[in-house]
Amino acid sequence: MTPEPDVLRRLRHDGDGSISAIGRLHERLIEAASSHDLLDVAYRVLDTPVGPLLLAATPAGLVRIAFTDQGHDAVLDDLARRVSPRVLHAPSRLDPAARQLHEYFSGRRRRFDLPLDLQLAHGFRRLVLDWLTDLDYGSTASYAAVAAAIGKPKAVRAVGTACATNPVPVVVPCHRVVRSDGGAGGYVGGLETKHVLLALEAGARP
Repeated sequence: MTPEPDVLRRLRHDGDGSISAIGRLHERLIEAASSHDLLDVAYRVLDTPVGPLLLAATPAGLVRIAFTDQGHDAVLDDLARRVSPRVLHAPSRLDPAARQLHEYFSGRRRRFDLPLDLQLAHGFRRLVLDWLTDLDYGSTASYAAVAAAIGKPKAVRAVGTACATNPVPVVVPCHRVVRSDGGAGGYVGGLETKHVLLALEAGARP
């Protein structure tokens, strides 16, 4: 069961009167895969003010969020290699994440309450992500401050790498990490997206 988002998308919109039948078939496929423990990674694409986000989850929790520029098909291929080849488009499995992200972008949520599967982050990078989950909404910290907070004050560049490879951006708020001189620094979703997220949390709608 490999990820084929383009094929599924074409199937759902190909032919008069066929969309609902294909949709029902797809739902039955999801149910069958789940009942036989064949669905290891569920995914969906969510429209947001910063563009379509790919959301993916394992039974343990949210495992991946990806921006368009990262290439959704490439991300799904990577998940199939690194997590499991049993990847399926199963939007309903991501409903809680989608709902909370909508609330966040509308300014109604300041903290996510979602189970996370951080198996794609290891060692020092995992330490950084764990620390970032407690970085409050609307606040920022410098790369140097994060490095010092986790007991590795010389690992400033490594903190930047951990942020750049964050598998679940937005939910794990690496966008709140900025340069010591006040500059925004880089971001996995692009500098414009980082500015949008920081502006949102400062009280301006994206």
